Amino acid sequence: MCWVGDSTGFFLLRVIIMKNKKVRNIIKVLVCIIVASGVLVGAMGIYLGDYYKAQIDSQMVFAPEKSITVTTLENGNILFMPKKTVAGFVFYPGGKVEYTAYTPLMQACASKGIACILVEMPFNLAVFDMDAAKDIPQMYPEITEWYIGGHSLGGSMAASFIDKNPEEYRGLVLLGSYSTADLSQSGIDVLSVYGSEDGVMNREKYREYLSNLPDDFTEVVIDGGCHAYFGMYGEQDGDGVARITNQEQISETAQLICNQIKAK
Repeated sequence: MCWVGDSTGFFLLRVIIMKNKKVRNIIKVLVCIIVASGVLVGAMGIYLGDYYKAQIDSQMVFAPEKSITVTTLENGNILFMPKKTVAGFVFYPGGKVEYTAYTPLMQACASKGIACILVEMPFNLAVFDMDAAKDIPQMYPEITEWYIGGHSLGGSMAASFIDKNPEEYRGLVLLGSYSTADLSQSGIDVLSVYGSEDGVMNREKYREYLSNLPDDFTEVVIDGGCHAYFGMYGEQDGDGVARITNQEQISETAQLICNQIKAK
């Protein structure tokens, strides 16, 4: 009886819907929304799941030094702590790049006395956690001088963060990146580095946003360097052909960062 009753009720409901144009239109709209949402979620899943992965085997050329302690923190961030520390450096990875691809750069900086924190970003996109660096300096009170930086999208997000939190960080390091935030009057110490063969960074926007940096900012072009070689994740679509090795670009970049921090 219940089955018959349910079927009868369902039949009557269909009749009502078919005779009511307004109800039919509402149902059509709801169906369209559900289908569109499913397509969007699927597309987002494909987009976010497609990223550049760290080349672990290639990173072996950067043997970790005994003077550095490497610790993965509870939030996924990785701390590279030297025995003797001159400053701290928080690093935002490039967009859609696995953050461990920057392990060699962090190790190279730590070997020069810079405590580095490599930030794990949601979905490998710093735009989802621009404020990840907030309060990190307070966690290490023994380190009195802090810099923040990043590669590509990570650098732009680091610049936007320091624009809103200038009291926490003394300087900014941009690698193949630029600042859309106006830091020209901030007094922040800025280092901007990119490769001469970089085919990914938008050069027009880079030049356009140079006015957002303080007049005394430091700019270095790595001869023969490309966009991808600040990390170790292979070749990047649209990038130029590097005339130096991945290891050489990382080593030179680490030295530039060290010189900038120690010079202040």
